[in-house]
Amino acid sequence: MSSRLFWLFLAFITAAYLVFWFLLIGATATYSTPEAWLETLLKSEIRYATGLSLVTCTAAATFALLFAVPIGYLMARRHFPGKALLDAALDIPIVLPPMVVGLCLLIFFQTQIGKAIEEVIPFTYTIAGVILAQFVVAAAFAIRTVRGTFDHLSSRPEDVALTLGATRFQALWHIALPSAKRGLIAAFCIAWARSLGEFGPILVFAGATRHRTEVLPTTVWLELSVGNLESAVAVSLVMILIAIAVLGVVRASGERI
Repeated sequence: MSSRLFWLFLAFITAAYLVFWFLLIGATATYSTPEAWLETLLKSEIRYATGLSLVTCTAAATFALLFAVPIGYLMARRHFPGKALLDAALDIPIVLPPMVVGLCLLIFFQTQIGKAIEEVIPFTYTIAGVILAQFVVAAAFAIRTVRGTFDHLSSRPEDVALTLGATRFQALWHIALPSAKRGLIAAFCIAWARSLGEFGPILVFAGATRHRTEVLPTTVWLELSVGNLESAVAVSLVMILIAIAVLGVVRASGERI
């Protein structure tokens, strides 16, 4: 096979994959009418789910970034025994089935430690539980992104700062973090988008009670469960538009997912 035919073959596969996705989204977008979408989105339960999703996703992404920065910096800058094992352990939330994540959370909060925590902050079947369910998965993606950002940044400016009397924290705060700003924005957006799409852990651990713990993914499930396909489609389109907007921010930051 010539070089030209090889690249044409790869381009054909790429185009076929993209066309498939465009057809899926196009079919969803044309399933109903704008009037039906607007009627759905004005329902009180849908507005509540949308507002709760925005709040919980932002909270989960913020907590994810707070954990991702120190963990990502440690993994990028230090070499120590067992690092490969730790690296694999950090990816556990990514590879676990979503329902299993929710089940693990549910079982943990039935233990003595979990019950003691819930005496201070109730998590099971609460809004706090929604945030926690989103966080445990989103944090893994944020850590991957932050670590990749620090891996691509030279450590030399930080080393120079250390020789001039700066502490390691000062080097991180004044040099590494400003240099990693775009990567941090991307990590936050990726964690936010991942939180928005989280369904399994939320359903198992926090439930899908309307006007209480209902978020957009569980709204789609609830509407489908009672046969309201048009409502499920309308909410799905909102999530698609939000995902596209988040993807645009990530691309603008210069990072890749």
